Amino acid sequence: MAVTRLLLLSNSTTTGLGYLEWAGEAVRDFLDREIRKVTLVPYASVRTAFDLFTEKVSERFAQWGLELESVHASDDPAAAVRDAEAIAVAGGNTFRLLHRLYETGLVDAIRSRVHEGAPYIGWSAGSNVACPTIMTTNDMPIIEPPSLRALGLVPFQINPHFTEAASSDLNAETREDRLIEYVALNPGMTVVGLREGTALRVEGRSMRLVGDLPATLFALGRDPWKLGPDGDWGALLP
Repeated sequence: MAVTRLLLLSNSTTTGLGYLEWAGEAVRDFLDREIRKVTLVPYASVRTAFDLFTEKVSERFAQWGLELESVHASDDPAAAVRDAEAIAVAGGNTFRLLHRLYETGLVDAIRSRVHEGAPYIGWSAGSNVACPTIMTTNDMPIIEPPSLRALGLVPFQINPHFTEAASSDLNAETREDRLIEYVALNPGMTVVGLREGTALRVEGRSMRLVGDLPATLFALGRDPWKLGPDGDWGALLP
């Protein structure tokens, strides 16, 4: 059986850097040298047309020596995914993304292709849909997908852009408050609060944190705890 390979980034943009620029070293190190073409899933984009969005991502990937083709330009998106050398699922609105994945038959197609060994790169919403569900996204449900169930490429949930900072509204719930509520109603599920500038890299039954900042983990029955790059990340995988 092929080894599942995932690079799940918290974010695409960082102050002072261009789109995905911060992740260049992690992406190049993750992809096999023989991979030259990446199949993009841009369906999380709402306000930017898919053509323009693909152009922006393509410019960055070209700097890494990679050619990009987008499923939105294909008459058969599922077939494009089945033939993919590697898959990149971009950020945006998670509900919009999952809705289109179901609509185009890509939920099963992506899952199958990744299990066959195709590397998967996701950022923000693209990392959310790699989880069992999208229930720990930060996004507003601007459209209703057929289900909240997602790709299930990892057995835990991710909260991208995680921060411990309080809202400017002093009466608002913190991100930590909301994730504690989630694990209270979903016993047995762990949530990884993934800070910006970090990523999870999965290679089969091995996983590690990429970046300098620790993640914060949430599970029922214990206080939130931090886990850094040197922690036992493999314990989250079956």
